[in-house]
Amino acid sequence: MKTTFRPLLRLAGVAAALLLALGVAAPQPARAELRIDITRGVTEPLPIAVTSFHGAGGREVQVGRDMSGVIAADLERSGLFRPVNPQAFLQSPEQLQAGEPRYADWRAIGAQALVAGSVQTTGDGRMKVDFRLWDVVAGQYMAGLSYTATHDSWRRIAHIIADAIYKRLTGEDGYFDTRIVYIAESGPANARQKRLAIMDQDGENHQFLTDGQTLVLTPRFSPTAQEITYMSYFNKRPRVYLFNIDTGKQEVLGDFPGMTFAPRFSPDGNRVVMSMAQNGNTDIYTLDLRTRRQTQLTDSPGIDTAPSYSPDGSRIVFESDRGGSQQLYVMGADGSGVKRLTFGDGRYGTPVWSPRGDLIAFTRQRGGSFAVGVIRPDGTGERILTEAFHVEGPTWAPNGRVLMYFKETPSGDGRGRVAKLHSIDVTGINERRVSTPLDASDPAWSPLIP
Repeated sequence: MKTTFRPLLRLAGVAAALLLALGVAAPQPARAELRIDITRGVTEPLPIAVTSFHGAGGREVQVGRDMSGVIAADLERSGLFRPVNPQAFLQSPEQLQAGEPRYADWRAIGAQALVAGSVQTTGDGRMKVDFRLWDVVAGQYMAGLSYTATHDSWRRIAHIIADAIYKRLTGEDGYFDTRIVYIAESGPANARQKRLAIMDQDGENHQFLTDGQTLVLTPRFSPTAQEITYMSYFNKRPRVYLFNIDTGKQEVLGDFPGMTFAPRFSPDGNRVVMSMAQNGNTDIYTLDLRTRRQTQLTDSPGIDTAPSYSPDGSRIVFESDRGGSQQLYVMGADGSGVKRLTFGDGRYGTPVWSPRGDLIAFTRQRGGSFAVGVIRPDGTGERILTEAFHVEGPTWAPNGRVLMYFKETPSGDGRGRVAKLHSIDVTGINERRVSTPLDASDPAWSPLIP
């Protein structure tokens, strides 16, 4: 299988320093700190002013303008922030470099938080980026970061800054400095071409990892975000593969006698758990990536598949029809203590454990409709987040607060379907389409990029 891939740009040369986590101005009456409670569900987006980062001239000015655009777009897509129209700003980026903002001017246009920064070229030709965040309501400085990196790293630094703002104002980790791997689909319904593709979480830096000559399915990131495991029909034989993003090299994971599919990494990255079908039975196995030793975890007459580890690696959730219908089950990582999780009407599948450990996402099919929902690991608190003609394949953002999945709708001519990626908040609000150049399915969200 031929592949061409440009290795992921690393920020190995980036120096990041937290300038000040919390700034306190001269003595004044105590005010409540600006904070967004993201556990409340429906909440009014916080008005935030993101100014162009100041540059002395030429390339620096353009980079500063582009960075502020990426930061504002990241925050807006979260549904928690509403960027204020820059045309309303009463202070320029140059004026903000001189010292404290004129808080009254920013309150006058409805901003509750203010972001400003600067871009300058260092003596060795690299780029130094400074960023500051102010609480406009309380009239005080909140946080700042400083980075030094190559000029072509500007987009990634913007995502990192957006993560810092998100964390400072919500108390939760961000998820903007991440990537999405998915299946890019094209062609007629009876001859669908499926390629492995990767992009930043905002759809930028899109690349195809495979050439479409063989069918690929169910890609999943390793905990380091540098490897992907997936299933491919090479020579008409389904096998689980490992793809290295840095080198573009791929390899078959073991020479198993039956079909292997639905692979997923363990949290420590040392094992892959998958399903294997042989002699008319489908069970769950693990493969140790260091020793290549395989271990069978389930042995039932039903179909056991779609395994997913808990964040601490102690348990595995999977789907099985061993009870007569397709439902979710939980067991120990060694296959012990199998317990049924779902008992609702319909068929439950594609479970995936939240990185926080508090929820398990799933797909439910009932009648002619599909739904994506979440449930607690003890089987309580089942909630449906979205329902449609066909929605499937949930995947978690690394902070466990946002899900991505794919949605299929009938095509305009009625002879096929259109598949697109969507995201939704874990509370069931802020459902959004994720832009891709072709049809898209089977998304997987990376951890924060190291």
